[in-house]
Amino acid sequence: MGKPISYAVIRGQVIDSDLIEFGGRGGGITFLAPDPAKLVDRLPLGSPSRMEDLYQLSFEEILDYLEELGKRLDFKTNAYMQEACELSYATSPATPPIVRAFYDHMPAMFDRERIRRTCDFNIGIPYLEGWVETPMNGSMVAIRAYGARALHIVAGNGPVLGALTLLRGAVTRGDTIIKVPSNDPFTTGAIARTMVDFAPDHPITRHLSVAYWRGGDEAIEKRLYQPHNVEKIVAWGGLASVKHVTQYIQPGLELMSLDPKRSASIVGEGALQSEALIAETAKRIAADVGAGNQTACASCRVVYVMCGTDAAGVETLKALGKLTYEAMLRLPQDLSTRPKAYDPQLKANVDALRLNDDWYTVVGGQQGEGAVIVSHTAEPVSFWEYLADRTVNLIPVDTLDEVLGAVDAYTQTVGVFPDDLMPEIRHKAALYGGQRFVSLGYAFNGPGLVGPQDGVEPLRRMCKWIISERPLPGVKPVWEMAEGDAALVA
Repeated sequence: MGKPISYAVIRGQVIDSDLIEFGGRGGGITFLAPDPAKLVDRLPLGSPSRMEDLYQLSFEEILDYLEELGKRLDFKTNAYMQEACELSYATSPATPPIVRAFYDHMPAMFDRERIRRTCDFNIGIPYLEGWVETPMNGSMVAIRAYGARALHIVAGNGPVLGALTLLRGAVTRGDTIIKVPSNDPFTTGAIARTMVDFAPDHPITRHLSVAYWRGGDEAIEKRLYQPHNVEKIVAWGGLASVKHVTQYIQPGLELMSLDPKRSASIVGEGALQSEALIAETAKRIAADVGAGNQTACASCRVVYVMCGTDAAGVETLKALGKLTYEAMLRLPQDLSTRPKAYDPQLKANVDALRLNDDWYTVVGGQQGEGAVIVSHTAEPVSFWEYLADRTVNLIPVDTLDEVLGAVDAYTQTVGVFPDDLMPEIRHKAALYGGQRFVSLGYAFNGPGLVGPQDGVEPLRRMCKWIISERPLPGVKPVWEMAEGDAALVA
């Protein structure tokens, strides 16, 4: 059997020629992809005027297309998705049951009413459909959201990110170029090939390009990352993957960075008042740690528990840690499994703590299945930034103020329990940098990426916001004003 192919799909055409070899991640497989040097000049749209066909579509017609696409992405009937899923078992950081669940649930992302609610909540459909007029300071001011020519450098920690990106591009009437990642080089191409099969000449199909090239390849990026080609770059990833993009940013080319985050949780004293509440708290922590095997930015890595730092508080925390570990092992296989490959350096660090039982209690982790580290003082482990593979640190604290100092701009999701703490925590922690606040245990069982993300509003930022003004009746023009009457405003 030959090497797998990461197909390029450019504006309704599937490209499988001029293949060259690339190295993947995850299982160390290699794959073939069309030579990006021969594709790069075909990726950009060229003139922005060619986006006019998107404005011949009503919002309802866009929903028609996306709804039909969702139906055709059904894993049971879509051979492209079946092939991409099988190949992704080797490249994805997640295990096969979790990867398969992503594919099974993907059609739900294209639910018509889900998309409608998301757009109305984030932007307001009238702004996507036409000019919204408001009388303001003697003028009739009209505002409309226009799509942009955008390049998206998506992450590979979940197969749904390519689907999310093309969805966002479609509803904003944008022209979308997606650079697929080396740890998920197959999924987005499979979706695009499905689009070509059922609607090759549809404007949404014609305004999507998907391809793989190595991040940081200057020969490609110098030619593509230019204002005459794209107006926005949306980059998912850490400093290494974003830093090389910044050198191309200039007037006319905007960068929106969705960088990795480290999420945490806060458990109040009220969650520890009975054995039943402690058991529930453990299940909630386990869900936010174990879901997707802790690969997402929203995955909980440290939990601050207001149990107190005295001996009794630490004993309560140990009991919570044991129950959390047990609850994590009981999570459904399509949600959480033994990690594919437990990080050896992380395991060495965890094992070292077992020898320091005056300061830490380690529950589990001997078989690389994940672990719960219980600190005996109000300090996280020294390697807390690298906690992964279903490994969480529970930390005892006496007051909320001790927790707030640990929240910063890298803190994305903050799980909170009991819920009556939410009003105080979401206000104070937001000032420190926290960006999303959820009931503990529901970080992955909520509305999805339907609102702000990482402290910005991606859907709104993907649009160009255009303003039009005309004077209201009776407003005197400046050329008819007497000396001293004119007032210039900014």
